[in-house]
Amino acid sequence: MQRTTQIAAAVLTLCVLAALPCKSGMAQAAAEPNLIAGSQGPAVAQLQNRLYFLGYYHGGLSGLYTWQTYWAVRDFQYAFGMPITGLTNQSTWAMLKKATLNWSGGGLGHVGYAGHNSATAVQGGATASPGAGATGSTGAAASSGPANATSAGTGGISSNDINLMAHVVYGEARNQPLDGQVAVAAVILNRCHSSKFPHSIPAIIYQPGAFTSISNGQAWLGLHKENVQAVMDAVHGWDPTHGALYYWNPSTATSSWIWSQPVMLRIGNHVFAK
Repeated sequence: MQRTTQIAAAVLTLCVLAALPCKSGMAQAAAEPNLIAGSQGPAVAQLQNRLYFLGYYHGGLSGLYTWQTYWAVRDFQYAFGMPITGLTNQSTWAMLKKATLNWSGGGLGHVGYAGHNSATAVQGGATASPGAGATGSTGAAASSGPANATSAGTGGISSNDINLMAHVVYGEARNQPLDGQVAVAAVILNRCHSSKFPHSIPAIIYQPGAFTSISNGQAWLGLHKENVQAVMDAVHGWDPTHGALYYWNPSTATSSWIWSQPVMLRIGNHVFAK
């Protein structure tokens, strides 16, 4: 009788152990997939809906991981203190779900991703004229990265404009945090929309004395992938300066005129003014 009881207990233990991998597999199946530019399906639609709920995504519910989705994810990651990649991994999913506990599943409507070809999706990163092997004053080698600056999803700003702006960001703010680099790009765009300045990116950048890095050649010493990403963040609406038209380094600026401008805020080594 005792041996029968022992056998029954052993069989029960084996059954429990055998069931554990199944439970683990069920948990894995329930996890959301990692998403990158070009991904498509219900998980992308859920991502877009959650970002829309939080106010970061303003596009349609396509179920396709487009430029707009990529930059909305970057904005969310920045706001929540995460690594800013534009890619949706498990840590991004976890933070997003915590931030949208009150999301009911509604928002943008029904997904219409069927029939889309992922090959038509815009890629999630863009870099231009890498300047491989060049170094700036910080001594860091410029990263080559993918060399595909594109005007897709940029409101008509050309890849040449993006490339030019990225070089200015490199020359002016390569040693600054990401928001400081985005701020320089945002000032260029703000000038483009102001009646005080020319209405083209090259004309603004090449205005005599407008940018120190153009005057002293620092802009052409290299280029980092992050500089292009900063430009794209600005192009897609991120303006840490809140409309500033001017910036300068208070430690080095000597112009009495620039100091006559009321300072709005400081980001990194620069102060900004309208």
